[in-house]
Amino acid sequence: MPTATSFDVSAIRKDFPILAQEVYGKPLVYLDNAATSQKPKCVIDAVTHFYLMDNANVHRGLHQLSERSTEAFEAARSKVQRFVNAEKTREIIFVRGATEGINLVAQTYGRSRVGAGDEIVISTLEHHSNIVPWQMLCEEKGAVLRVVPINDRGEMEFDQLEKLLNRRTRLVAVAHVSNALGTINPVREIVRTAHRFNVPVLIDGAQAVPHMKVDVRNLDCDFYVFSGHKVFGPTGVGVLYGKEQLLESMPPYQGGGDMIRSVTFEKTTYNELPHKFEAGTPNIAGVIGLGAAIDYLNEIDMDAVAAHEIDLLQYATQALERIPGLRLLGTAREKAGVLSFLIDGVHPHDAGTVLDREGVAVRTGHHCAQPVMDRFGIPATTRASLAFYNTREDIDALVAGIHKVKEVFGA
Repeated sequence: MPTATSFDVSAIRKDFPILAQEVYGKPLVYLDNAATSQKPKCVIDAVTHFYLMDNANVHRGLHQLSERSTEAFEAARSKVQRFVNAEKTREIIFVRGATEGINLVAQTYGRSRVGAGDEIVISTLEHHSNIVPWQMLCEEKGAVLRVVPINDRGEMEFDQLEKLLNRRTRLVAVAHVSNALGTINPVREIVRTAHRFNVPVLIDGAQAVPHMKVDVRNLDCDFYVFSGHKVFGPTGVGVLYGKEQLLESMPPYQGGGDMIRSVTFEKTTYNELPHKFEAGTPNIAGVIGLGAAIDYLNEIDMDAVAAHEIDLLQYATQALERIPGLRLLGTAREKAGVLSFLIDGVHPHDAGTVLDREGVAVRTGHHCAQPVMDRFGIPATTRASLAFYNTREDIDALVAGIHKVKEVFGA
C-alpha cells in the first residue's frame, strides 16, 4: 500500500519549472490549483515541439507535416480513452474545456430530449458552468431545474436526490468534486440511483481527474467532462466522454470543418464519431500537450499521489483549525484538497492580497459557485487548493501568511 512517505515530492517539483521562481522576493507557494494547475516541462516541450517541427492541420493533408500532426492528435485521443477507461476512442470528444463539454450536451442532447414541463436535476455544489447551461435550456424549453440541497458539512443530501427523480426527469448533472469546498460526491451511487429511473447522468470531473483515478465504465456515467488545464495540460482544451449510443443519437453542436462528410446546397451529411462534434480546426497543440500530460501522469504512482494529497490535506486542515478566528467551510467526510476559509474581521480579498505579498498564491471570491456561498450566507472565501507538487512546507508558509494577515488587520 503506497504511503505519503513513498512519494518523492521533491523530485516531482523539479519537473515544474514555474515553481522555482520568487514572488515579491519570496519563494512561490502555489495554492491555486483548483483554478489551474502548473505544467511539467514535458508538456511545455511537447507543445513547443509541435510548433517547431510538426505544425500543420489535422485530417486534411497528405504531406508529411499533416500526417505527423494527425498521428499525434489521434494518439492523444487514444491516451485519453485509456486514461478514463472509455470503451472506444470514438467516445472521446475534444472540446475547449469542461465548460464547453457541458454546453455541448445541453445544446445537443438537451435540446433534442427536453420539453416543456420536463426536469433537470443538479446540486447546490455546482460550478456556474454546470448551472447556467441548464438554466438556459430550461428557459428555452419551459423546463424546470431541480436542485439537491447540501448540509452544513457541504455534503449533498443524497436522500433528497431520489425524491426529486420522477418520470419527467431528463438528466442529472453533478460535480464529481466541488471546486469551492472539495466535497467528493458519491457519483457511482448517484448514477445507480438515476439509472433506476432511466435518467442519464453527466458528471463534471474538472476537479476530480487531477486527484484520483477515473473509470467511466466503472462509474457507468453517460457523460463525463474535464479540462486539460486542471490536469497539468494546456489551457483551451478539454474532453467530453459520452456513451457511444448517446453520442450517435445527438445532433451536431456546430457546423463546419471536420464534422462534415459531404455538402451540397440541398443537404449536408455529417461525419462519424468523434468528428461529428469537432467542427473547425481544433486546438491541435493543446490536444498534443494534454496527451503529454497524461503520459506524465501514467509514469507516476497515482495511489502514492492520493496518499500524499490525503496526508497534505489532513496536515493543512489541522494547522488551519488551530488558528484563532479562522473558520473552514466544507468539512465533508469525503474530501479532496480544497481549503476554503474565512478570517474574522478580514475580507477574503484583503487576505488574498496580503498572502500574495508573502509569496502565497490563493484564490479569493465566490469561485464561480455563488449558490454555495449563498447556502452559507457569505459573499466569498479565501481558497487554498492543493496538487501533488505541494508540500508541508507550502502549508507552513500559508499558515505564516495567515498570521501576517491577522497582524496587518489586527484580527
